[in-house]
Amino acid sequence: MSFKHQFRLLLTLFILGVFWLPASAQSKPTLAELRTKIEKELGKYPFTYAVAFKDLSTGQELLMNEREVFHAASTMKTPVMIEVYKQQVQGKLSLKDSILIKTDFKSIVDGSPYSLKASGDSDTLTYKQIGRQRTLADLVFDMITMSSNLATNLIIELVGGPNVTQTMRELGARDIQVRRGVEDSKAFAQGLNNTTTAYDLMVIFEKIANGQAVSPEASQAMIGTLFAQKLNSVIPAKLPKDVKVAHKTGSITGVQHDSGIVFLPDGRKYVLVLMSKNVKDDEAIDGILATISQWVYEYVAAR
Repeated sequence: MSFKHQFRLLLTLFILGVFWLPASAQSKPTLAELRTKIEKELGKYPFTYAVAFKDLSTGQELLMNEREVFHAASTMKTPVMIEVYKQQVQGKLSLKDSILIKTDFKSIVDGSPYSLKASGDSDTLTYKQIGRQRTLADLVFDMITMSSNLATNLIIELVGGPNVTQTMRELGARDIQVRRGVEDSKAFAQGLNNTTTAYDLMVIFEKIANGQAVSPEASQAMIGTLFAQKLNSVIPAKLPKDVKVAHKTGSITGVQHDSGIVFLPDGRKYVLVLMSKNVKDDEAIDGILATISQWVYEYVAAR
C-alpha cells in the first residue's frame, strides 16, 4: 500500500473515531436528563407519584417525592416477611410451624371480629383449606407471590404489627407503619392504615439486596421468594427477559405501587420503587409506571 493510501486510511479512521465517540457518549443520558424525562411524563397525569431509585453498584440515587406518605397497600407484606425471618432467628417461631387456616380476625380498634372473603382476595386457594393446617413457609410464599390477604392476616396475627414496625426502624426505615391486617374496616375508618414512603421501601430492599435484612441467608431466601412474584405488570413488564426482578406490588382502588430489586445479566443490580395515589385510571397506571421502569433500566444498562 502506498504512503498516499495509508494516509487516506488513517485519516478516514480518525474522522470515524472523532464522529463516533461523541455519538456514543450522547447515547448515555445523565441522571438529570432521566429525572426531567420522568417528571415530564408523570406530570401529564393528575395523580401523586413517588420514585426512588438506587444503583447498588455506584450508589447513585434518583429520588422524587420520596418522603411522600402513601397507603402501603400490599407493599407492607415485605416488612412482614422480614419480621418472620427475624423472629425465626430469635427462636420465637419456625418457618416449619403449622398454622391453622381461619378467616376471622379481631379489629385493632376494639377487638371486634371481622372476616375475610375469597371474593376480595387475589388468593382464593387458601380459603379452600379453612380448618386445616399449613406451614408458615407456605403462607409467607403466598403472601408475597400471590399477595394473599388471608395469609398476611394470619402472619400478622402471629408476629405482631408493632414488632414489624419496630424492625423497620432498626433497618433505618423511619416512616413505614404496619398497624393492622387487611380489611379491618373499623381501623380504616379511623385512619389507622399501613403506610410507607418510597424512600423507606428503597431502604429495606437495599438491605435485602446487600444481605443485611436479618442475615445473608435470610436475605437470600427472601430474594428467592420475591423472584417468584406472580403479579408482574409494573417493574418487570417492559424489561428484557434476561433481567430478573425480585419485587412486591401493592394496589387498591386509586393506588398502585411496585418495589423491588432489578438484577442485570452482567451482575449489576439496582433498587426501584414506584408509587402512585389519587389515580383516576386504574387500568392505565400499570403501563405508565412500567414505562418509567423501562427508562430507568435503559439508563443503567447504558452505563
